[in-house]
Amino acid sequence: MIQQTLFAEDVTAVKNLYPPDSKREQIEDKFENLIHEELKLGSVVSYVGNKNVPFLRIYRYKEAFAFDFVMDFLRRFEVDSDDYVFDPFSGLGTTMFASMICGIPSVGIDKLPIAYFNSKTLPLFLLLAENELKGIWISLTPKIQKSKPADVAMDVPIMKIAFDEETLLTLRKLKSAIEDLSLPYRDIFLLLFFSILEECSFTSKDGQFLRLNRNKKTSSPIDAMNIKIAQVEEDVRRMKLFSSDISKNDNFMPDMYHGDTRDLSDIKFKKRPTIIITSPPYANRYDYTRTYALELCFHFVRNFEELKAVRFGILRSHIESKILKGEVPPHPVIKEVVEILGRKKLNNPKIPSMITTYFIDMQKVITEWFKVLAPGAKVAMVVDNVRFEGELIPVDLVLSEMAEEAGFEVKEIIVARYKGNSSQQMKKYGRVPVRESVVIWEK
Repeated sequence: MIQQTLFAEDVTAVKNLYPPDSKREQIEDKFENLIHEELKLGSVVSYVGNKNVPFLRIYRYKEAFAFDFVMDFLRRFEVDSDDYVFDPFSGLGTTMFASMICGIPSVGIDKLPIAYFNSKTLPLFLLLAENELKGIWISLTPKIQKSKPADVAMDVPIMKIAFDEETLLTLRKLKSAIEDLSLPYRDIFLLLFFSILEECSFTSKDGQFLRLNRNKKTSSPIDAMNIKIAQVEEDVRRMKLFSSDISKNDNFMPDMYHGDTRDLSDIKFKKRPTIIITSPPYANRYDYTRTYALELCFHFVRNFEELKAVRFGILRSHIESKILKGEVPPHPVIKEVVEILGRKKLNNPKIPSMITTYFIDMQKVITEWFKVLAPGAKVAMVVDNVRFEGELIPVDLVLSEMAEEAGFEVKEIIVARYKGNSSQQMKKYGRVPVRESVVIWEK
């Protein structure tokens, strides 16, 4: 991995990438005085920081930021129980989980079904008593082999090759047995079930898709669940040491909605949110419906058509995003980049459309946030700059200028880390620092 310090010493090289008098150079100049580095944040803007955090370590939602990131910004914004914290891309649910522990009301939404499920289920783990889950698992285990296999979306191609026959049958029976549990245990066990699918399969979550490896050593579903149950029990004990009465925060159970932050008109906020701590999908071609296809096919969709409906219903950040007639780049920087890419030979000709639709959607998102937030509300959002065929897009700056147009004041742009390009990009265009930033706005 290229050292961050090499990037940090070479930040000025970014402008040299842009054509003379380009829109990107102009926007870099505009925000230059608001950009500063806090590279210590680099370890908490990814899921890696959750590996030892009780309950958050159970399910590897690799796009999540860390618990410590949320706690840091709750402190920076001096958030207390009178605030209402909002995460409009809830993902794993880290923002709401941390808020609940701190006794702060929160609300989250997500359009991706597995993300919505994770976010509303994770806080339930805080209410478990010692050995409660273990006891249920002991009584559930003998019922698994007697259960009728659950229906799953077997017409989705990855499902036909992701498991060996015996493992797939066991997983389907385990799913059926879990479905017979009462709430909230059913949802808690379903989250554990989703957390073992990757290790029981021949797949690995890898960027834009699930990578298939038929030589991968897979886990037995029952053994994998045994380990997860043991982890949960350990976490219950750890949390009791952390707080002898964690259940007192039951009054601060987050409000969760399966919704779309591009249109918040149907979300029933208890009051106007005062804080946003979030991270949207990045404009990096990743398709969450492929990355989390196993989870979706086991519970959230019944067939390939329903999976495609989810794919085309989420924020348009992936390569299959559909551009509508009449849609054009919504910002001068994006127009400039799309026009340049249009003259290049791309490894995927859909990239310009994806970039266009991503920023159209994010403009809608930012406008909706300004509508619903309370006066004086603060936003901390993790975003990643991207580079296609040598063309760098300063996502942090473009979204910040869109925020200004919506009515926000841009307070600062914190560089959390500098990331490398793909080896192909570096070989062709050289090593370039690509910022992953935390943008701070205020209404």
